[in-house]
Amino acid sequence: MILETERLLIRPIKIEDKKEIFEYRRDKEMNTYQGWIPETMEDVEKFIDQVSKQINIPETWFQFVIVQKETEKIVGDIGIHFIGEENKQTEIGCTLNKDFQSKGIATESVKKVIDYLFNELDKHRIITSIDPKNEKSIRLVERIGFRKEAHFVESLFINGKWVDDLIYALLKNEWGKINSN
Repeated sequence: MILETERLLIRPIKIEDKKEIFEYRRDKEMNTYQGWIPETMEDVEKFIDQVSKQINIPETWFQFVIVQKETEKIVGDIGIHFIGEENKQTEIGCTLNKDFQSKGIATESVKKVIDYLFNELDKHRIITSIDPKNEKSIRLVERIGFRKEAHFVESLFINGKWVDDLIYALLKNEWGKINSN
């Protein structure tokens, strides 16, 4: 299964992607808000091995990579957590190589995945969890149409410290209204 936009292919992660993923995911400064920063290639291999090989399985994470059509280079990834046994809600997260930020790639790829989740997999609600200091991600999800639902204080232990967590959400009926304009 491959999702396609004008500039991008969004496809399932595979072990052959490990070098490109390691290249941008290991950057601790750029990925300061990420819960997973690999230190070795073996860390990436373990990560790829642990994600679900099938999409839409309750209580699993599925991982897409974002590939720039023109160069065939992996420029980022999008993780999807299928929440609950009823499997009508998901959580998404996006990581983009710093060399490809501020070019509309995150917006283009996240919108395509959201459209797929609502219209092909019939999800009811999508959430995303963001560190309040991560202003770029906050602007991204607000631009797409997510609304802030919660601010949890020191609720996550990431990279050796307690951090706050913002929860943004989007409902299928809201997405329909956004995309009909």
